[in-house]
Amino acid sequence: MGNLEGLKGCGTALITPFLPDGNVDEKALASMVHWQVQEGIHFLVPCGTTGESPTLKHDEHLAIVDITVRTAAGRVPVIAGAGGNDTAKIITLIAELKKLGADGILSVSPYYNKPTQEGIYQHFRAIAESTDLPIIVYNVPGRTGSNILPDTLLRLAEIPNIAGVKEASGDISQIGEICTKAPARFRVFSGDDSLTLPLIALGGHGIISVASNEAPGMMSQFTAACLDGRWDEARNWNRKLYPLMKINFVETSPIPVKAALSMMGKIQEVYRLPLVKISDGARQKVASVLSGLGLI
Repeated sequence: MGNLEGLKGCGTALITPFLPDGNVDEKALASMVHWQVQEGIHFLVPCGTTGESPTLKHDEHLAIVDITVRTAAGRVPVIAGAGGNDTAKIITLIAELKKLGADGILSVSPYYNKPTQEGIYQHFRAIAESTDLPIIVYNVPGRTGSNILPDTLLRLAEIPNIAGVKEASGDISQIGEICTKAPARFRVFSGDDSLTLPLIALGGHGIISVASNEAPGMMSQFTAACLDGRWDEARNWNRKLYPLMKINFVETSPIPVKAALSMMGKIQEVYRLPLVKISDGARQKVASVLSGLGLI
């Protein structure tokens, strides 16, 4: 399973900062990565959905991963996003990401073309067999239009370098089945900040988080409390962070989190169409939550 053996904790699904001219803000990205590591984040996940991966050009995708790897400088693992609905294209991308020094790959299940369960299995098998990098499968039915069922995921878990899953089905019973039946080496991460505590209680290993873009220190401490079985402390963190976890989805993610990071002075608030700036009403709600947590 390579160097993700024992991976646990809070990983940030990094946003991609842009300049007003639409290009990637490489300076803000490097600064963001450095701050995340300083704050105690356990690993980083660039170029996922939160990083607006659908609108990244190929060379931008490579540059973002390169900057993240070089800035992290071995202090934390970097799990690079490489998913989509063209299996051959993903295999090519993963080979390039490996050369840049990515420690592993997060790969979302194919969206829009909605493969069958057998198609999903064969897709991930082909990806896994093309590389020796560990692969974390990303299940997010709300964005892909298909659910990776536990039986399919457990078949995938038999492939040596399919190292884990980011589970964002929102189905706690499904998550429980995976945590109960998957092999001990298989890492189960929440894809929903608000399900971090119950997922870890069921035997999961952490969270790939949106909220840790804004609050890496707090989210890392919260996740560590869950993993250590300090449940009273974990519940207190959950109560404190719950408004942030929820407000990040008041409009389509990553719109609210980028608005928040702009208010915090971390990035300029620039999106790529079809994403647009946050509405005034939602902006006020985000500001209120940030203020309540002492983030602005």
